[in-house]
Amino acid sequence: MNLNNPKYSKFALVREMLETSEVVRKFDPEVATPFAEMALTKKGLFLTGEGSSRIFPAKRAMYDNLKWGGMIPIFTDGSTQAMEYMLKDLAVFGASNSGQTKEVIRLLMKLQEEKHSALFGLTANEGTKLATLAHKTHVLNCGKEDAVAATKSVIEQGLFYDAMIRQMLGKCMCGFDELPDQIEEALTLEIDPDLVQTVKNADMIYFAGRNNGVVEELTLKTNEITRKKSDFLEGTYAVHGIEEVMDKNEVVIIVEPYASEEAKFMECLVKGVGMKVIALSSRQTSFPTVLIPDAGKMAPYVELAAGWNLLVDIGLALGIDLDKPARARKIGNEYVL
Repeated sequence: MNLNNPKYSKFALVREMLETSEVVRKFDPEVATPFAEMALTKKGLFLTGEGSSRIFPAKRAMYDNLKWGGMIPIFTDGSTQAMEYMLKDLAVFGASNSGQTKEVIRLLMKLQEEKHSALFGLTANEGTKLATLAHKTHVLNCGKEDAVAATKSVIEQGLFYDAMIRQMLGKCMCGFDELPDQIEEALTLEIDPDLVQTVKNADMIYFAGRNNGVVEELTLKTNEITRKKSDFLEGTYAVHGIEEVMDKNEVVIIVEPYASEEAKFMECLVKGVGMKVIALSSRQTSFPTVLIPDAGKMAPYVELAAGWNLLVDIGLALGIDLDKPARARKIGNEYVL
């Protein structure tokens, strides 16, 4: 993506994506300190929300926590399902950019009635219904998003949970100082036009990789940005049965593939199905590869940004108005009195 090119710059979605590096640069991890202190009074965390406000921020947090030994019990599910849970011993965080998401509001209203003592909000707007229900709310600094697809806000939500959990564990934000430049590099990489055409012409786009929120979030963004059907294939699920119904006119995009599993993907998908497999990775893989910066522990943020970059080029190649989906809305299910 390149803001000097009107092909890109006329879209709010692109402008907001490219603002992400500056959002990260201005992020102060200390904003999470009071939330970390209050959350430590509970036995663990429950991170809820709908769509992009939950997928990447919550699942990335769970992934890192488990890599560190799972010292804090962290859970996530959608807010409607969460109404069936006993959450009194967990600090509950409801994330909603609008602060008006019906499912989140309904859950916090229920928990407030039950006298829950640790309800928190994460939103991009002041004076919301969510803030009236939470004991403490953090308002993001990323600014308003005009595009339907959430982008820069997703990264800031992820950083907020990241900072909070690292503080709860006594760990540093290692790699944070380099992250803005790495995200900018991932967003402005020139994608091979042949790869763009391959994905553009596919009947179905699968995303495969770790269950850390990146691949699942890119699956959602594929629907919103390219208007193509997509599916999330966690881990190595792509070679555990679904290949039976895959087709040579479909494509799999693997994010940072496991080196030990590349041969199996090649055997089952490329040779067996005859489909194209593309990788987004910090190293050259066995497949056509979009090379991205190696961000270490901060890698999920860079992987997500690189995926956005690819999806924008695919959407433009398809002649899509990136800012005006036919059915998707900025607030998927709005709470009204």
